[in-house]
Amino acid sequence: MLCCSGVPSMSGDPFDNIMLLSDSYKTSHWMQYPEGTEYVYSYFESRGGKFPEVTFFGLQYIIKRYLTGQVVTQAKIDAAEKIINGHMGQGEMLHFNRKGWEHILKKHGGRLPIVIKAVPEGMTVPNRNVLMTVVNTDPEAFWLTNYLETLLVQVWYPMTVATQSREMKKIITSYFEKTGTEVTPLSIGFQLNDFGVRGVSSMETAALGGAGHLVNFLGSDNMPANILTMEYYNSKGPAGFSIPAAEHSTITSWGKSKEKEAYKNMLTKYPKGLVAVVSDSYDIYNAVSKLWGQELKSMIESREGRLVIRPDSGDPPKIVVEVLELLGKAFGTTTTPKGYKLLPSYVRIIQGDGVGHDSIGAILENMAKHKWAAENTAFGSGGALLQKLNRDTQKCAFKCCEATINGEAVPVFKDPITDKGKQSKKGRLTLVKDRTGAITTLADGQGKEEDDLLVEVFRDGKMVKEWEWEEVKSRAELGKTAEKV
Repeated sequence: MLCCSGVPSMSGDPFDNIMLLSDSYKTSHWMQYPEGTEYVYSYFESRGGKFPEVTFFGLQYIIKRYLTGQVVTQAKIDAAEKIINGHMGQGEMLHFNRKGWEHILKKHGGRLPIVIKAVPEGMTVPNRNVLMTVVNTDPEAFWLTNYLETLLVQVWYPMTVATQSREMKKIITSYFEKTGTEVTPLSIGFQLNDFGVRGVSSMETAALGGAGHLVNFLGSDNMPANILTMEYYNSKGPAGFSIPAAEHSTITSWGKSKEKEAYKNMLTKYPKGLVAVVSDSYDIYNAVSKLWGQELKSMIESREGRLVIRPDSGDPPKIVVEVLELLGKAFGTTTTPKGYKLLPSYVRIIQGDGVGHDSIGAILENMAKHKWAAENTAFGSGGALLQKLNRDTQKCAFKCCEATINGEAVPVFKDPITDKGKQSKKGRLTLVKDRTGAITTLADGQGKEEDDLLVEVFRDGKMVKEWEWEEVKSRAELGKTAEKV
């Protein structure tokens, strides 16, 4: 049976074909290895980058979503053959490895003869250390290891979001401590909220990136991320939480002359709990000082809950302090043990515009300069949290480091004279603690298997180790690195 394009149809999602989830040129690599190649052993690492360490996360989703069970069928082979042979080259030869894929189907029931070992998810590891190794278990499938590189390397994305989010958590925590605010999982957990779903390229991207953020925080407007943590990490219910909040359309639809009525409606419709209201649709200063600070003041004070006012324009370090000063004048303040001003518990602000790793410190520093405690302001981050990064943010790479050819294990490496930063490791790798407790990678087969921090998570089509959501979050807590886990 053919689909409308003339390609043999596949049952289920047409994108769910492991043979097509790779870079095009990899379809030609099965003919390029030395004669007698039996095993290809490769690894994944962060070779450096913006942050000195990485928090590993997201591989479990990729494995469970794309690699487990029978992933090769005759229908998928037929479909992949037509696409690849029509796509690759100029008709001079056929590049699709039909024999190799049919071998996997017949001998292994369509399950991938591969072993994957990886750092436990949530663990934070210094750069330039092995994070994952991959090797084939069937010598006739030597070409499969690096065919899977394209898909497996996509772990860079949730890993880098988790890493950046954790670095932002460090900044927020440091200002809580500096300004005399109590640091607890709850007090920090809602200080940085994921506003990024609309700013990414797909719902799968939103889910992966959003889950990476939830490794470190609790606040999120990202529903796909909650689905991922429940379905792929067995979280006990949603891992992220949100509150009722206004957007510009729900305020401006009342008209400028009824801005006060729009705000009053929010307080009336949500008489208890937290509610957030964007307040810069017209004049943020009038909204804060007059409407919230005078005309609706008694409603705010008597309400059972907290109003969170959201400015959404202007220079973030400046506007946050200006809004705090107006609220302090209207509602009064107390001071923390370190002498920083704190608004009454029933009113706070959230800054959701222009917030990212490169700006959040400047906002908090300006607050501290004007003697405002960090607790007064929560943050929302969208594109900067989930989209303003790439594979080179942490210089992620997947390289072959050993090949077994005619029964002999041969160290494999690259060492370009034009960029020593791209020098790769060689031989079998283990991730171990040295005598000082620091994490290091031993190459050339030097490490002992019993000392290896890498855990086998996948073998021959089966997920052999799954991480629970709570243990992932626990490993990622500040103060924990691989040395302390």
